[in-house]
Amino acid sequence: MKSERYNVKLSDIAYFNPTEKLSKGTLAKKVAMDKLQPFCREIPSYEWKAFSGGTKFRNGDTIMARITPCLENGKVAKVSILDENEIGFGSTEYIVFRAKENVDPDFLYYLICSPIVREPAIKSMVGSSGRQRVQTSVVENLMISVPSLEEQRKIGSLLKALDDKIALNNQINNNLEQQATALMTNYCASMSFTTELGQIMRFENGYAFQSKSYLPIGKYRIITIKNVQDGKIDSQGAAFIDDVPQNMKAGCFLSIGDSLLSLTGNVGRVGIVYENNLLLNQRVAKFVPNRNELLPWLYYYFRLPSMKTSLETIAKGTAQQNLSPVETLKLEVSFEEESARELSKVLQPMYDAEVQNSIESLRLSQLRDSLLPRLISGELDVSDIEL
Repeated sequence: MKSERYNVKLSDIAYFNPTEKLSKGTLAKKVAMDKLQPFCREIPSYEWKAFSGGTKFRNGDTIMARITPCLENGKVAKVSILDENEIGFGSTEYIVFRAKENVDPDFLYYLICSPIVREPAIKSMVGSSGRQRVQTSVVENLMISVPSLEEQRKIGSLLKALDDKIALNNQINNNLEQQATALMTNYCASMSFTTELGQIMRFENGYAFQSKSYLPIGKYRIITIKNVQDGKIDSQGAAFIDDVPQNMKAGCFLSIGDSLLSLTGNVGRVGIVYENNLLLNQRVAKFVPNRNELLPWLYYYFRLPSMKTSLETIAKGTAQQNLSPVETLKLEVSFEEESARELSKVLQPMYDAEVQNSIESLRLSQLRDSLLPRLISGELDVSDIEL
């Protein structure tokens, strides 16, 4: 039988920015805003810093960005990087939520992720353009329909299972990247031959799309520099268009398995495409190897820290770095064609596995995002599901 729900304020089921003691100068794990990934439960990385201020949290807490555009971009995470009784800290632009007694922490996390909380939080933002912040009092006083603790646990468990598989896929991909990096490092150390990068590949540059043609929804998504993440191309937040410009080159159509390079901002980021119906914008370049079988070799070569350093060295600009494809292709790289082809045979299954894992994660995240508001609101009944 479907359990009853009761209406409460969000502050009745969650502590807001709970008090924790962390003395100034104490070395602790810091989670900066740029560490959070859009619509991703896990915190992918942190840094050790001396505490000088900011929000404080423990494992099990949910942290939500309260500033634009980070909240709109989906920066909400559940803390799991700390040891028992360890306190971490982060940006002053977080709101920290902690489940009260008889509230499931996983249910609370997904509640915060849901439109039930995020949409009113976004609408409550005040402040100057570009620096607007959530009014915490508005979020505290949101009326929420809450099921029994048992049903909360079922809802949290169902959604958590999807996120757990996404996290596992990400972990596998990270391991594959580390193995490939080790192989490439050994290759470079053993190679006495060098050649200009332009002898191995060229770049296909993107199209300068006009913002006036952007749509809230459409047939194609436009991939810009902000969508190029380390190891993947994330289309979250990308603009849509329906009509392709007549003078756009065919190379601006992206295919699953393409590798892209960011030419502006955080130069040197490379990622793999794992969605269809994507278009390439200017200041993002697509790898076009002279031999198709060398694509995995090139991708993992660009993932080497030494290659990123080389790209940053030749980048121009102070306020924002810009990378020239012409200058990039002049870089000397360790290369001998026969050895590179043999190594690429080893790297190809790793590359393919990363693509397939990312495709699966995308589908799981779409399923999660479809189920989440319906489960949280009670539209879907989970009372007969056994944990």
